[in-house]
Amino acid sequence: MDDLTLLHKKLDYLTEQMDAQRRRQETYESFMADFTPVANHMFSLTVEELDDIGDEFALEDLLFLLKRLLRDTRKISAMLDRVEMLMDLLDEVNLLGKPMVDSAIGSLENMENSGYFGFVEGGRYVVDRIVTEFDVDDLKALGDNVVTILTTVRNMTQPDVMQVANTMIDSLREEELPDDKVSTWALLKEFNDPAVRRGLVRMLHAVKTLSEQPTKTEHEPIS
Repeated sequence: MDDLTLLHKKLDYLTEQMDAQRRRQETYESFMADFTPVANHMFSLTVEELDDIGDEFALEDLLFLLKRLLRDTRKISAMLDRVEMLMDLLDEVNLLGKPMVDSAIGSLENMENSGYFGFVEGGRYVVDRIVTEFDVDDLKALGDNVVTILTTVRNMTQPDVMQVANTMIDSLREEELPDDKVSTWALLKEFNDPAVRRGLVRMLHAVKTLSEQPTKTEHEPIS
């Protein structure tokens, strides 16, 4: 290879290097031309924001915050681990909660189909009627006599009392009533029946007991 050929190769190499350098320079200049307005805008916004902060911000505060973040890196990492665990727990609760919600909805639907809600609505109507029909004095009187009322209800619901009431109702049915043409002699003959006499004694005793009760003119507790 002669010297002239070697010289041409070197010149070609240098030309390529100069072209590459020129292209890099053009790329850099194009980048700077595009980046400079953006950087100027960001700088202006930063200056405006820092101007709003005023004396409340100091570079020392930023450095102190950075150093504290570096010192507390492990604590921050542990906190992030707890947050991840909490998120996993929430996912599990969500998976478990959906069947529970579906079950609750199904139970409510069954209750609605069975008439529970209608019964509650009817109970609310009854309560509304009680509130409109009774005043505070009636409520106080009820409170004073609630023990007596409950005792009376308890006595009325005893099996023997219910049996007597059922027997009386059966005896008063229209188809079991005696003939309308009942003579006085037939009535007098009924007094010879021991059961009739016992019934009359009980009835008279009840009438006597009622007559001995004091008359109440106002709401007073039963003693």
